[in-house]
Formats: sequence, structure tokens, C-alpha cells
Amino acid sequence: MTVPVAPPAPAGIGHNGGPCAGSSYRAHCWSVARRELLGARLPVEVVRMQVRRARDLGLDYKTYAGVRATTGRDLVAFLYSSNALGVFRIGAPVPPAEAARVAASCAAAHLGCAPGLAPDVLARQIGAVSGRTLAPFGSSWAAMRDEMKEWLRAQGLPRDAVLMIGETAHEREMMTAGGLAGFVGGQVHFGHATRAD
Repeated sequence: MTVPVAPPAPAGIGHNGGPCAGSSYRAHCWSVARRELLGARLPVEVVRMQVRRARDLGLDYKTYAGVRATTGRDLVAFLYSSNALGVFRIGAPVPPAEAARVAASCAAAHLGCAPGLAPDVLARQIGAVSGRTLAPFGSSWAAMRDEMKEWLRAQGLPRDAVLMIGETAHEREMMTAGGLAGFVGGQVHFGHATRAD
């Protein structure tokens, strides 16, 4: 005697339609579609354009192309954290090499400071459009999300067109909570470390 098995429950809100357990055909279709997407060959002129745009933004091509492929949108702004800039105490200036790198990028610069620092002072040093204090360590996911959304709305920025240049796991969580385009470590961005792939 066979026992009837209930069909799997439909995917909930936020599910991207990826393969579900127990459906080998669906998993096969998903892997084929993903392989075709990632293996798609762009026309040479498009690649050249993207290489130029990555250079203008001050990013390596792999980072830029990855963000562009993920979001489907070009980057218009960078949110630099004070930690990524190497500023950890009140009165400490932004190092000249970091300030020059920010100035060389065609992306609009915005600054997020660790609590206790002076965002206005640091924002002026890098020519940032805005400067603010980031959500403190230990903030809830909802608080980080709401704070980031409020800032994006005030600046008139689409969330998936802003790349965060940060340094800590907490800043990475803020980026994720706010739905930003991506995260690049400050040590990598400013050339103090090699990129880990």
C-alpha cells in the first residue's frame, strides 16, 4: 500500500524560484538557466564600456561587472565608512592617499561615521555630498534597515546603485539590511590588501 505524499508547499514571499528539494527536473532547469546567464558573452564594445566605467569609478573590472550583473544597474554613489578610510578617533584626519582615491572616483561620495566621530568634518575632508553617523554596533536589523532607507530617501539615491566601502562585519550587515548594491572592504579598495575570491 502506498501512502499519498502531499505536494511541496509553494515558495513564500521573497523566494526567487530556485530549485526546491525533491524536484530534480526543476533543479536541472535552474542550473541550465544559471549557467546560461553567467556564461553569456557580452559584445566587445559593451565590455570596453564597462572597463572604462569601472576605471572611472575607481573599481577593478571584476567588482564592477559583478555588481552590475547582480543589480542590473550602474553605480552612482559610494558610501565610505570612517573605518574604511582609516579614521578611528576624533580629530584624526583622513589619510591623503584615501582622500585622493575618493576624489578620483566619478561616483558621488557619501560618508558614514562610527559613533563618536564628527561626520561633518570628515565629510568635508573627502568632499562628500553627505555625512552621517552609522547605526551603532548592536542595533537591530530593523533599525539598521530603517536608518539606511531614511538616508537613501533623503539623498534621493536608489539603494541598488550605492556601493558601500566598509571594513567591519557590522558595516556589511548595514549594507545588507539597507539593500545596497554591494560591499567592498576598505583595505582592498584603497590598495592595502589583495582581493580574496
